[in-house]
Amino acid sequence: MTATEPEEGATQRGVRQLGSEQFDGLEAIGGWRGMIESVAPGLVFVVVFVAVREIMPAVIASVAVAVVATIARLLQRTPITQAVGGLLGVGIGAIWAWRSGEAQNFFAWGLITNAVFALGVTISILARWPVVGVIVATLFSRPTTWREDPDLMRRYTLASWLWVGAFLLRLAVQVPLYLGGDTGWLGAARLVMGLPLWALVLWVTWVLVSPRGRGQDRAAPAAPADQQDPPRS
Repeated sequence: MTATEPEEGATQRGVRQLGSEQFDGLEAIGGWRGMIESVAPGLVFVVVFVAVREIMPAVIASVAVAVVATIARLLQRTPITQAVGGLLGVGIGAIWAWRSGEAQNFFAWGLITNAVFALGVTISILARWPVVGVIVATLFSRPTTWREDPDLMRRYTLASWLWVGAFLLRLAVQVPLYLGGDTGWLGAARLVMGLPLWALVLWVTWVLVSPRGRGQDRAAPAAPADQQDPPRS
């Protein structure tokens, strides 16, 4: 977050949804605005490149979309974290594609980050500090005693493996498209396996680790009639 006032509901977005009473998939991916800001640059790049078969117009168009999104947030004094992150990723991809002359390199940075995340989460699991447990404890100021609870440890580990699976699934589908130079299908795969897949992963994670998701902390059932206090006269 920036020093400006956070948007309504912003603190419940992304991984913070893991602590919410009701999971909201749209909020988990940043709301409609965040979704558009994340999807639009890559979509514009693919559409322009497929239309003109030239890298430079596609690069300029995608960067322009990301810059406009960032400027709009600055003018409205709303949090710019997601927009700036998107701009940085688009900038790296645009430079890579422009310098190499290969359109598919626009998406190369995303493949690298997925590989790094998959490796990092795997290491956290093998070290018995599954990243999901670390995130939940950090975000909600919970003690690390969860590592001594076999049930929580199992749930956090399973959820972390789910994250690894999502990153590896992206690589399994997208790397062959990247190596084959199929920019159109690669861009389509990035869109489908981007925010929609991440929202699904976060929901399953919420079901695994949230008390609400596991059906706990619900309202207790009413006591039997013979155990209730007698009516007052």
